[in-house]
Amino acid sequence: MIRIYLAGPEVFLPDAAGIGAAKKELCRRHGLEGLFPLDNDLGDAGPGPFDLAARIFDLNRALIRSADVLIANMTPFRGPSMDVGTAFEVGFADALGRPVYGYANVEAPFLERVAGALPDGARRDESGRHRDAHGMEIEDFGLFENLMIGVPVCRHGPRVFSGSVPHAALYTDLAAFEACLRHVAERFGAGREQT
Repeated sequence: MIRIYLAGPEVFLPDAAGIGAAKKELCRRHGLEGLFPLDNDLGDAGPGPFDLAARIFDLNRALIRSADVLIANMTPFRGPSMDVGTAFEVGFADALGRPVYGYANVEAPFLERVAGALPDGARRDESGRHRDAHGMEIEDFGLFENLMIGVPVCRHGPRVFSGSVPHAALYTDLAAFEACLRHVAERFGAGREQT
């Protein structure tokens, strides 16, 4: 059975275990095995906050190594870009040669989200490039996220599966996740829905 690491900021939700269980159940229905970061047994992580952080880091990397595929929730988190921990996991999985897929509960592309988050917006320079108030270029490759994330996702995806949801459901609506999951199930021959 294809094992899928379920990356995303859902681990910070008040009911993180509940959303993880729901995502794993959807995986099961599509003939896949979902691996959620909270599946890890932290055991005795050590006396301090760094010890706990290091234990979580090590266990999540081990779980990614044990997976065949990674699906990332790329919904912007605390800013115009995706969760930075999830972005690291995408890069780590890609470096291991694992296919990476993504979904988001917003549809606006990277440039639009970044420009909208800037207090002074963005302007075009004489060459047509978008710049912020510091003169820094805002990349515009037509991708959903920064190219270092967008490229590995689009190589497999072939796109980020996205949809617009009410703000209250930004991190809990699973429609785009399930669309991505169906694609992965079909791609890996596990697409028969299980009851």
